This record gives sequence, C-alpha cells and structure tokens, in this order.
Amino acid sequence: MYNCLAINVLQNLLFSVPKAAVLHGKSVGFAAQNSRFRNVKAQLSLFKRIIFTKKE
Repeated sequence: MYNCLAINVLQNLLFSVPKAAVLHGKSVGFAAQNSRFRNVKAQLSLFKRIIFTKKE
C-alpha cells in the first residue's frame, strides 16, 4: 500500500513538471497569436478608413 502511494506521488510529480512547461509554451503561443491578430485587425480598420472615406 505504501509503495503504491509513493509510486503514485512520484509519477504525479514527474508528470506535473513537463505538463506545466507545455502549458506555459501553449499560452505563450496563444498570446503571440492574439497579438498578431490584434495588430492585423487594427491595420485593417485603418486601411478601410483610407479606402472608403470620401475625399471632399
């Protein structure tokens, strides 16, 4: 019983470290993707104003 518990704890510890690293990497990737999306969206709205506004 004690051996099984000790093995289970060690397995959880060994799994938690890589899992945390992978999740951090994913969040960094999503943050970069969202940043690029916002930049493109801002540029698109500026482009629309330039193209679709009437010159008087």
